[in-house]
Amino acid sequence: MTTQPSKTLETFPNPAPQRDFHIHMEIPEFTCLCPKTGQPDFATLILDYIPEKTCVELKSLKLYMWSFRDEGCFHEAVTNQILDDLVQATQPRYMRLTAKFYVRGGIFTNVVAEHRQTGWTPAPKVELAEFATQSNTRG
Repeated sequence: MTTQPSKTLETFPNPAPQRDFHIHMEIPEFTCLCPKTGQPDFATLILDYIPEKTCVELKSLKLYMWSFRDEGCFHEAVTNQILDDLVQATQPRYMRLTAKFYVRGGIFTNVVAEHRQTGWTPAPKVELAEFATQSNTRG
């Protein structure tokens, strides 16, 4: 196998730095080890961010996530470490990482960590009305 896990996060230039746009990623196969028992922990990670000058490259993100597979990590620590590493690599305007760990001992754990660039405020959210399809019936 030529592909190996890696802690290197690669980036590419933001194709539209003049505007705020939302990037949403779901990573359903994250694994690490419980630092107490050595048993595997499984999670779905949800990454939402608004880039500044760079975006994270997906293959490097996949290899980065894979690098935790054999590491003992508390849920709270690994979530914050991943957010810190992604923020350092991309310097986004805004980033949120939600880690949804699967049940262990009857308990689900969700950890949410956020970063907001100093001075950045989001534009107000625009709610668009849903259009109902009306059929014209003639009778």
